[in-house]
Amino acid sequence: MPHTDTHSKAFGYLLWIFGFLGAHRFYYGKPVTGTIWFFTLGLFFIGWIIDFFLIPGMDAEADLRFRGGDTSYNISWLLLTFLGVFGIHRMYMGKWITGVIYLFTGGLFMLGVLYDFWTLNDQVSVKNASFID
Repeated sequence: MPHTDTHSKAFGYLLWIFGFLGAHRFYYGKPVTGTIWFFTLGLFFIGWIIDFFLIPGMDAEADLRFRGGDTSYNISWLLLTFLGVFGIHRMYMGKWITGVIYLFTGGLFMLGVLYDFWTLNDQVSVKNASFID
């Protein structure tokens, strides 16, 4: 399988601005450390500053780890980050039923949004694999 650029360094740095909340770590497929960053403000801002230099490596790792395709990781993450509570990211991925459920339940009472922060990269990767196989 050829190498695909599934994630963007520019988008990663944009999320890094809010990185003391772990946004860029979730984006690059690191939900455990994303959660730690969220609860400790980026390891008391020290980890957040160090991540500025680690983003190119995290980007390269994510590009190797996740499958590219018609569904964009960047659009999915943009929609989740800013409109997740409305389920727009799920509708974008063709998950209309859960998207509508999120719309009327505040992202299934925010627990669904949290779940999606942990699993969105895998959801997009599976969606992209279904187009190819």
